[in-house]
Amino acid sequence: MGAAENVRVFPGAAKPLIRPARHDPEIHGIDGLGGVEGLPPSDQEEVVARLRVNGVTVRAIEGIANAVRKTWNEGLGSKITIISSGPMTNIALFVSVFPELLGGIGATVLPSFEACLLNFATDELVFMGGGVGIGNRSSAAAEAAQIVLDTPVKKTMIPLNVTHTAIVTKGVHTKILSPTDQFKDERDALPPASTLLRHMLSTLLNYFASSYESTFGFMQGPPIHDALTVAYVSRPELFACRRFRVDVELSGNHTAGETVVDMWNYRSCDDSWGPAGKNCVVAESLNVRDDILVQ
Repeated sequence: MGAAENVRVFPGAAKPLIRPARHDPEIHGIDGLGGVEGLPPSDQEEVVARLRVNGVTVRAIEGIANAVRKTWNEGLGSKITIISSGPMTNIALFVSVFPELLGGIGATVLPSFEACLLNFATDELVFMGGGVGIGNRSSAAAEAAQIVLDTPVKKTMIPLNVTHTAIVTKGVHTKILSPTDQFKDERDALPPASTLLRHMLSTLLNYFASSYESTFGFMQGPPIHDALTVAYVSRPELFACRRFRVDVELSGNHTAGETVVDMWNYRSCDDSWGPAGKNCVVAESLNVRDDILVQ
């Protein structure tokens, strides 16, 4: 997709820490990328090369550790932002295996089976996931999420409450396909994609739109979830946030995996980001004007 040569993809954990893996094929398709067109085959030489460093395949926690170690340079360099856009198994393994590198992270968490490291202005662990009063259906990575929440670095959570307000309307979809086209009317056909990357993103959104309409009743378009982590890191002024104590329910028969946000400050907490503190910044709202979100 035209990414710089130094961008790598590191294979992550094959399963959650404790619970059986769970998937939602009706939402994301059988392979998690339902309906996507334009992705290169996994055995293509250029794809395989992205999985390797000096010819050797590197696992996710090693890739994260190497990036933090090189960038931070034991305090002589800069800290790093980690974005997580899904289950946080890889992040939980990293913070557990390499605690000596936590000083190289400011405070942010990211979403799904991948994690990417970006040098933006924020230094934190940013993740998409959880919710305040609402939830998702899978609790497979609940233990991993709690491990990350207990880690003594700054964290920011982009919950479902916020992602469900960022809707890919037909006007937004038009700009994703072709930024020079102007959306005029709901009855008009979508424009052709101006690049292969835009076509790929559009096919992903089309599948997601259909599944979210039939399963959750989203009629104006599907919500954008994972990309809001990057939006937060690059444009934090779009988000209104507050700091809370956040934990994950690990033992409930009906609520396992639910994020419990201490909205009323019932727990006695200190100022740390770890197990005894208000450990997480929670996004509460997002400016969803089309002209701001799509550029």
